[in-house]
Amino acid sequence: MEADQKFVEDLVKSIVNHPDDVKTERKVDERGVLITLFVHQEDMGYVIGREGQTARAIRTLLKIVGARANARVNLKINEPEGSTRPPRREYSANTNVDNVDVDTDSVDNLKI
Repeated sequence: MEADQKFVEDLVKSIVNHPDDVKTERKVDERGVLITLFVHQEDMGYVIGREGQTARAIRTLLKIVGARANARVNLKINEPEGSTRPPRREYSANTNVDNVDVDTDSVDNLKI
């Protein structure tokens, strides 16, 4: 097992409730190294973190590990069926803004 792959497994095993279910796959292509992470469905929240902060931190650390080996390393987190991660919020461009009060006097006095 390569150092970058082992780093991801060891790091993720230390933060999840089901460390035996943590698995990784490593693929190398012309764009660099891709490490795919597989975790137990109940542990997705721990791996992703609030607003993706934990996943972002893991990716940042992994890029540093890769940079030491002169390699571009990316992490893909495989989301299992039935995971407990909340669904993404989707925002529509057609948001209703009819009830917004705007003080036109203060808007006219703005200096840009």
